Amino acid sequence: MGRVGLAGLGNLGMPMARRLIDRGWPLLAFDVRSDRAAECARHGAVVADSVDDIADCDIVALVVPDDAAVSALLDDGSLLDRLPAGRLVVVHSTVLPATAERLGDRASGRGLHFVDGPVSGGAERARKGALTLMAGASEESIEHARAYLDAVADTVVHVGPPGAGAATKLANQLMMFAALAGTYEAIELARAYGVSEASVLEAVKTSTGDSWVAREWGFFDRVAAAYDNGDVPIHQRPWSKDLWEIVAAARSARLSLPVAGLLSQTLADIVESHGRSGGAPA
Repeated sequence: MGRVGLAGLGNLGMPMARRLIDRGWPLLAFDVRSDRAAECARHGAVVADSVDDIADCDIVALVVPDDAAVSALLDDGSLLDRLPAGRLVVVHSTVLPATAERLGDRASGRGLHFVDGPVSGGAERARKGALTLMAGASEESIEHARAYLDAVADTVVHVGPPGAGAATKLANQLMMFAALAGTYEAIELARAYGVSEASVLEAVKTSTGDSWVAREWGFFDRVAAAYDNGDVPIHQRPWSKDLWEIVAAARSARLSLPVAGLLSQTLADIVESHGRSGGAPA
């Protein structure tokens, strides 16, 4: 069981860190916010004075907000150049497939194991180690990382080489956000005819309109509140950032995704408004 250097203690990073601590993994935690690092220390982590310290760990795991943050650590911060051959790097952040491909190539050239490993499930599942992890990596790197991956996720799907994990995560996000937008509109339609939100959600449980979004209604309101408490800017929240990444990935692949394009322009305002109104119509 190697020492984990985990950077990023936000909505997912903190519960993932606590899960690792509970499972007995030695953890060196880093976050740009000292209050988050101090909270993680109270749960048993050692706090890194700077991100440079995690270069001494056997496993480097990133749960930072976006491509820019990942690149700042692995490229600009030169972590990839400082880690000895044989070490493991896992990027849990939702990034562009091209970013994961590039980092995977760089890591491979340095003799490092690299896993493009975005996750899905939310903070509650992260705390239980019950996430789904979409792994883009070589077979060799997957096996090298197996113990760590099994500690943070109860479902690990090897979807291909680096870049495939990021692409699968963006596909998941598009499916989820399309369902979310449709559910918001469906509830508004029924409400206009005097049907309560609760009645609609009860009816669709056993109907063809059923979805994870409907069964977990309120999830995004809670996540938005957690982001508010953590002072996370709206452009870094999944219903904004991930949708723009989906559009960028589609453009790179020369694909037309009109649903994604519409959602990237509209969904963030709807999610935020619904959360602020406590679930009532905006």
